[in-house]
Amino acid sequence: MRILMLSSTFPYPPSRGGTQVRTFNLLQYLSRRHDVILGTLRSPDVTDSQIDALRQQVKELAVFETYRTVSTGIDGKIRRFGQFLLSGTPPNVISSYSQAMQNWADNLVAAGKCDAVTCEHSVNEIYVRPEWRQKLLTVANIHSSVWGTCREMLATGTSQKPLRDRLNLPLLARYEIRYCSKFSRIVATTSTDKQQLLELLSSSSLGGKADFFVPPIDVIPNGVDLAEFPYRSIDPGGHTLIFAGAMNNLPNIDAARFLSLQVLPKLQQRYADVTLTLVGTSPVPEVLALGKLPGIRVVGRVQRVAEYLHQAAVCVVPMRIGFGIKNKTLEAMAAGTPVVASDRGLEGLTVGGGPEPTRALRANEVQEYVEAITSLFENYQLRQELSLNARSLVESQYTWDIIGRQYDRLFQF
Repeated sequence: MRILMLSSTFPYPPSRGGTQVRTFNLLQYLSRRHDVILGTLRSPDVTDSQIDALRQQVKELAVFETYRTVSTGIDGKIRRFGQFLLSGTPPNVISSYSQAMQNWADNLVAAGKCDAVTCEHSVNEIYVRPEWRQKLLTVANIHSSVWGTCREMLATGTSQKPLRDRLNLPLLARYEIRYCSKFSRIVATTSTDKQQLLELLSSSSLGGKADFFVPPIDVIPNGVDLAEFPYRSIDPGGHTLIFAGAMNNLPNIDAARFLSLQVLPKLQQRYADVTLTLVGTSPVPEVLALGKLPGIRVVGRVQRVAEYLHQAAVCVVPMRIGFGIKNKTLEAMAAGTPVVASDRGLEGLTVGGGPEPTRALRANEVQEYVEAITSLFENYQLRQELSLNARSLVESQYTWDIIGRQYDRLFQF
């Protein structure tokens, strides 16, 4: 099959994290079985050697330049909101749009050179014409619901700009309903996201047009490269914590601050030597400032996150916002570092309870984190139990080969 994959983020190297990890590993798997044509955008930090390396992974690669212009100041904000209101498309989607990439995709589809089109993240939906669904398979691999995420931030009081988000919420609902109806299939990473989308789309179809199309929604989680995240050779012990993730991403910034400012001081009252390492690309000033606090080290982007995970007694994933299965949680579990995480950090994962072995400890409130982390600091056997069980779960359910096979089934029609 000839598959056209569209990705506005350049998916190489996969160590970039987030969207890039998922996109690269899925295209790598599909390329073994299909002719994959990839269209992507080049950000300023992408090198020619990285483009050459990515080209080896696909049948054809087309790279387009990124021209992003974002209006600033109050006038710019009003203008962006007005465009959103009129066009129905969020400003961040429009700002990354490439007309050259659109023309290229249009020509490929018109010439019958592809049998299926995938959008690797919902922002790429802008390139898919509604009429394409009538003649080829169109898949939106959305990662998570934009409407659901905005609604959650408002509900939990974690929105940085609640007035803006309250205004945006109905527009995001309208946007998600519109773009989902263009596709043959939607892919989410967790059942929670699937249920949110079904809730949104079903309510629309009940009161909307008779011919409104509600696409099937498949749940396909993220995976882990076990070579990149090998199992640890020893338990380092001690009172060392780690949190890893892109440190310019709002949910990660919120999590890093919550852990540093609310949880860590309570732990420091029990353990004078407790330390926290924050690992992740592009730390914003709010995160860099945390490095000035006692016991906290901000290291930014690293070559291999696994090396830092292996040095920590406990990995904490204190996500309070952001839906979808978390790469950071799966990677820590693969590395064998015991995990303490929130409901959001463990979304989509079966981590223990009843007949299931314990694979991670769950915490949402400050004191719950303190008690869970303390129990791991004090109990070698518990650390070993979580470490082994978590690695076993990843090996049996979350390798990229397993996830790739699930994605590949969508194209067998």
